[in-house]
Amino acid sequence: MDIRQLEYFLAIVDRGGFNRAAAALYVSQPSLSQAVRALERDLGSELFHRIGRRAVLTEAGRALIEPAREAVRSLTTARASVAAVHELRAGRLDVASMPSQAVEPLTSLVSAFSRRYPGVSVAIKAAFTSRDVIDMVRTGAVELGLLASSGPVDGKEVVAHVLGRQRFVVVVPPEGPFAGRSVVECGELAGQRLIVGQRGTGMREYVDGLREQGVEFTVAAETEHRVSLMPLVLAGVGLAVVTESWRELAGRLGARVLDIEPQTTLDIALVSRRGGLSPAAAAFVTAAVPATDT
Repeated sequence: MDIRQLEYFLAIVDRGGFNRAAAALYVSQPSLSQAVRALERDLGSELFHRIGRRAVLTEAGRALIEPAREAVRSLTTARASVAAVHELRAGRLDVASMPSQAVEPLTSLVSAFSRRYPGVSVAIKAAFTSRDVIDMVRTGAVELGLLASSGPVDGKEVVAHVLGRQRFVVVVPPEGPFAGRSVVECGELAGQRLIVGQRGTGMREYVDGLREQGVEFTVAAETEHRVSLMPLVLAGVGLAVVTESWRELAGRLGARVLDIEPQTTLDIALVSRRGGLSPAAAAFVTAAVPATDT
């Protein structure tokens, strides 16, 4: 049984006979009759009594009408749903992001995408390290991933689209050290109490690198929850070394943000699986990636 056979069956019911149904469907009457015969064989029951040129429904035929209409309606709905997704009038896009990049540039990227395609819902999944992001994209858990890395992304597993770079900054409470300053030397973080992320993150890699350079500090708190960073800083627990994606938010909350010299940056990239992308993912990448990206 296929949906075409059900459509033919309903056309005969609605048009009152094979001739009129064939004309309405723009098919020959033998083709229509052959399709109905195949449907009857599949169901194991006659659907019509052929009386001259008339087609009278059997009891089995009457029983089939509502299920057939439901099946055809469901297919029509399915086709419309797929078309809506393809045309980006509906659908969903799953994106994994590391915490700091979920602040920026993801906020701006999703904002611009949502204004252009308001019918597409963006689901943001948490990933704490660049390895997490790559694995989620590679295995198909998400279509796209946003990550930060200290070097280029290995292109063997995913396709990487470079979005830019973010430098490291230090976020200080209003009454904290370095008053009146906008820049701090990395060596001046010696002796400070720092709030750090878990191992495998860019911010943790940076402060661990400072310690290797002989810059000694106290780890006041280690957190996997980025939402706790600003409250901890503002409560005076310590300073936080983060990427500049936090700059605007930290400033709005009342914290001070200082550039760290010498400048150290992370590469920000949008990654996707090798192979075809859904229309929504392709549109997101096109909007996000600079025109010069290849």
